[in-house]
Amino acid sequence: MSVLLHISDTHFGTEEPPVVAAVQQLVRDQKPDAVILSGDITQRARSAQFAAARRFCDSLGVPHLLTLPGNHDIPLYNVAARVFSPYGKYMACFGRNLEPEIELEDVLVIGVNTTRPERHKDGEVSPKQIQRVVDRLRARRPDQLRIVVTHQPACVMRPEDEEDRLHGGEAAVQAWSRAGADLVLGGHIHLPYVSDVCALAKGAPRAMYCVQAGTAVSHRVRHGTPNSLNVIRWEAPAPGAARTCKVERWDFDLAQCRFEMTHPYELQLGD
Repeated sequence: MSVLLHISDTHFGTEEPPVVAAVQQLVRDQKPDAVILSGDITQRARSAQFAAARRFCDSLGVPHLLTLPGNHDIPLYNVAARVFSPYGKYMACFGRNLEPEIELEDVLVIGVNTTRPERHKDGEVSPKQIQRVVDRLRARRPDQLRIVVTHQPACVMRPEDEEDRLHGGEAAVQAWSRAGADLVLGGHIHLPYVSDVCALAKGAPRAMYCVQAGTAVSHRVRHGTPNSLNVIRWEAPAPGAARTCKVERWDFDLAQCRFEMTHPYELQLGD
């Protein structure tokens, strides 16, 4: 079995130390094989904030780490840096690859950089990026869980969140569903949920789920939800058996000062 930890919107610079410590304890308890951090790593893309985020990631001691930039990881007030080196500080701490992958024996995770410096907070996925993911999905091994990661949500459940939805997201989920993706992970709106893409997007012919994470460690919680993160558990099925994946939402319990599982899901996947 592979265990993945999905966190998002850490917003270092606004982090709560007790919540940071609780994530570290959760990692020691659950021993994930990989951590996926789906953007907005920092609050204002400052060097000290990136350095703190890097120390946090290193402290987890997890074998595999995938990070993506979010809109907060691009300078806002430093206009020159935003124009000429929007990802400079991000790359100094997390590497030059803005669309990394993790490939384990039974899991494939594909990162997609949906930030655009010229769009401010809005995200976009281009036809070229959609096709790159399609090609990679088609080259997968048959026993792998197939995950795509964006920052802005590919699907939203509430009409008021539509303005924060990924530009090009409708075409993306249709294409990725056809190509065999199982999960699309994201963040940005600090609202955790699991949604059935087929029920939300016309033309998505195969079972696929949008899995959103709340803010992992920041005080910038929203929508009446606490700090939260997701644990994903996958075991390749025996030949002929149905493909299922467990996704668990873990929320921070202020009284206990720890994360506790609050919303378990068992998702029925396509072939």
